[in-house]
This record gives sequence, C-alpha cells and structure tokens, in this order.
Amino acid sequence: MGYDIERFVGYVNEGLLCSICRDVLEDPLQAPCEHAFCTACIHGWLVHHSNCPEDRQIIDVSLLRPLYRYMKNDLNRLQLHCKNREYGCEMVCSLESIDRHERECEYSQIPCSNAGCTVQIERRNLDGHLAVCEYRSRECPNGCGYTILSAEDTQHNCVAELRTELELLRSEMICRVEEAKHEMESRLDSQRRHMVQKESILQNEIEELKSQMSRMMSDVRSLMAAERQHRQELEQAELEKREL
Repeated sequence: MGYDIERFVGYVNEGLLCSICRDVLEDPLQAPCEHAFCTACIHGWLVHHSNCPEDRQIIDVSLLRPLYRYMKNDLNRLQLHCKNREYGCEMVCSLESIDRHERECEYSQIPCSNAGCTVQIERRNLDGHLAVCEYRSRECPNGCGYTILSAEDTQHNCVAELRTELELLRSEMICRVEEAKHEMESRLDSQRRHMVQKESILQNEIEELKSQMSRMMSDVRSLMAAERQHRQELEQAELEKREL
C-alpha cells in the first residue's frame, strides 16, 4: 500500500500514484510499459495475475525495475503531514525524510517497556507513564533488596524473601566449592600422571646409563687385558733379542 494522498500538501502528479492502490507510490517499481506501482502492491498482484493492471501487457517480476531517477526525485520532494497529525504533530516534511521523522516523532504511539504492561502511549509522555506504571520495577521499601515487578509483589514477605535469597546464595556457594574441588582434583590427577610419566622416563634413562656403564667397564677390562698381553709380548721379544 502507498502513502494516503490526503496527507500530501499541494498537487501530486498522476504519474506518482500507484496504478493499483491509487495512493502515492511507496518503495516504487516500474514495469517495461512504464506504469509504476508500490512494491507490495505489484508483488501481491502478480501472485494471481501475469499482466499489467493498467494496459494488460504481459509482465514478470524479473522485468520490474526501479523508478526513473527524475521521477524518484519528484517523489522524494513531495511534502506531506506526519502520520501522527491526528495526535497533534504539525510536522510537514519531504517524503524522503518522513520515515526518519516518524521513527522519532514525539507523538508516535509506542508500547510501555515494562513487562506485562499493555498500555500504548505517546513517546513524549513515556517517561511520565514509566514513573507511575504499576508494572514498573523498584526495590522493596523495607530494604530487603527484593525487586518489585508488579502491584501484587508489594505484599511479599521480606523474611521469606531473604531466606530464599540466602538459600540461593548457599546453593551457589556449594556449587562453586564443588566446581573448585573438581578442578583441583583434576589438576592433581594431571600432575600425578605427569610425574609418573616423568619417573618412568627417568627410570628408563637410568637403566640405559647403567647399561652404557656396564659396556664401558667391559671395554676397559678388555683394553687392560690387551695391554697386559701386549706388554708380555714385548718382554718376550726383548728376551729373545738379548739371547740373539
């Protein structure tokens, strides 16, 4: 649907009206036959038809194009009243900027932000409503710290509320202690496994060193035996030399 033509100030060119809803074009598209439509209007039309609603020429969604630039500029320059005119807004601005204004308009009807409240109120009066809304949140006046969310909550029992809060804190503390305990046990198990692994590695290294030491001692004994044998052979050779 387009913009209600009654909202516009002054004359609106016929070419800027939707050929389906006959209001001023909103988010316009143009067919090859140059007839213009609101995007929502033409898409809805083509669900049940395959031709232009003006001249019955065959059209398809893929053939629709944005409005010519000069027509788009003419459309954006049109002046219109804010949709909240009936509530007191006197703003008149261009079609190009109307959406931005209406998103921020002080006369717009907006819902109360308090959960459970169904009141629709003008944006300019929202702060005043929030201050007296029966669904507003506030702390218990007796000082227990309970957040009152509705009128029924004003009759709450402070002692029971504090007891409930204490139980919640105790449960939370127990959970945290259990989590810390499990985390410490997990860390200790991890360190224990790491130490066992390191001990096994060190033991293997010690055994390897013992084996190397044993081989070295065997080699030393062999060398010493060879040395004695060599010395005896030299002595024997010396004796033979003297005899000769």
